[in-house]
Amino acid sequence: MNVNEQTDNFLAWYGGGDNGSSPTAAQWSRLMQRPADKPVTLVNLFKIRDVAEYENGGDGISGHEAFSSYSAVSIPTMERVGGKFLYVGPFQGSFLGDDEQWDLVAIGAYPDLHALVNLYSDEGYRSVFHHRAAACERQKVFVCGE
Repeated sequence: MNVNEQTDNFLAWYGGGDNGSSPTAAQWSRLMQRPADKPVTLVNLFKIRDVAEYENGGDGISGHEAFSSYSAVSIPTMERVGGKFLYVGPFQGSFLGDDEQWDLVAIGAYPDLHALVNLYSDEGYRSVFHHRAAACERQKVFVCGE
């Protein structure tokens, strides 16, 4: 599958990223153009809502409960495709640069681009991603690696 086809699949599955809960077409495309055999590290910053906001109105669960529903599937799926967490824990503040308010930091490492693509292509992962979107007031994800 070429970069454009894979990007189109991701956009169909996750949306266009216009609300900040998933990557934009340009971000997917840039990721997909990375060298396929090089490691990829994602640094995730999450600000969790007090009450999750589902597109269909949801059932009033907390943002932390929604994020736990996402994590219960995403963590084992990440490990199954070859990824691992280098750190998951509370955000404690800025040391340099602008002060920002976050709740959670998660640094995930993947042996190569294929592992990351396999995570986002996984049907089970896709089925719980809406919990992540509902849980997060905002998020940033930085791509690192060679």
